Amino acid sequence: MYKTVIIGAGQAGLAIAYHLKRLDQPFILLDRGEEIGDTWKSRYDSLTLFTPRRYSALPGLPLKGDPHGFPAKNEMAFYLKHYAEQFHFPVQLQTEVESVWKERDRFRIQTNGQTYEASSLIIASGPFQTPFIPNFAQKLSTDVLQMHSSQYKNPAGLSEGNVLVVGGGNSGAQIAVELSKTRKTYLSVSQKLRFLPLKIGKRSIFWWLDKTGILNAPRDSWVARKIRSSGDPIFGSELKHALTSGAVMQKSRTIGARGTAIQFQDGSTVEVQNIIWSTGFVSDYAWLKVKGVLDDKGHPVHQRGVTPVKGLYFLGLPWQHRRGSALLQGVGEDARYIAEHIQECNEIVIPS
Repeated sequence: MYKTVIIGAGQAGLAIAYHLKRLDQPFILLDRGEEIGDTWKSRYDSLTLFTPRRYSALPGLPLKGDPHGFPAKNEMAFYLKHYAEQFHFPVQLQTEVESVWKERDRFRIQTNGQTYEASSLIIASGPFQTPFIPNFAQKLSTDVLQMHSSQYKNPAGLSEGNVLVVGGGNSGAQIAVELSKTRKTYLSVSQKLRFLPLKIGKRSIFWWLDKTGILNAPRDSWVARKIRSSGDPIFGSELKHALTSGAVMQKSRTIGARGTAIQFQDGSTVEVQNIIWSTGFVSDYAWLKVKGVLDDKGHPVHQRGVTPVKGLYFLGLPWQHRRGSALLQGVGEDARYIAEHIQECNEIVIPS
């Protein structure tokens, strides 16, 4: 029996572990990886964060190096592993959660190894669970090499010929720019691209967003609603330059496929040899057998991570509380709020 079980030892799980330990609240972390930081190591080789080190650290341990510089993926993987070791967190690795249910006032967590029991449960498995690829991709010929951006490593992993990157987020932008250096590259986007510089003067754009209050705008505020409706911008100027020079050719929304041809919303088509689906992820909580915590679309029901079910929490969701919730530093604030909520609940004494 554990007081608190945390599912996921990524950035969100480690952040809540820090605050629970600071409050002397016992816990254990469960993670399916072979070691902490595996998720970062599995991403594409050239991945560099667009958030600087100052905004990419968890509570209690700054990232070494230029605070306005941008860390690479392996640096983040090492940092997370070092973070868990620094604070001596109890972590059970290679532990896959298969089912979770509640019996009276206890949560049962069935894993590939054993069943855990806890009075509080924190789901910190993050939003990047199941890669999303549109159904019409099945209509493409087997001659076309397809992969999700989570599978992409480097240009050497592709077949010869051109490539289409579908998705106008920051990962899609970085991948398209990298591929354009060695092959004909198209980028399909569903809305107008917006660009923000990585730095203004000598300071990161995130320093300015922080000082102007935009970074900390609550999710229900006017500023937050405006940002969410327009989508995330592309940080940096590399893609903008690649589009201007013609190294990357922009296409409209991808709406269909047949054989080796991709159809776009503007009616045009392109014959492709490779496709990178940088189309995001969908949540998959099929293993969560607790009523009242998911809506009819399978999305978590919560207020700042606190669900209607006593003792059950979510952490690490996009816009969980504010724009900064998606950043490593922002998840620390969300984690502190949940840890203090757990402490308050544990201090409540029911009169006999």
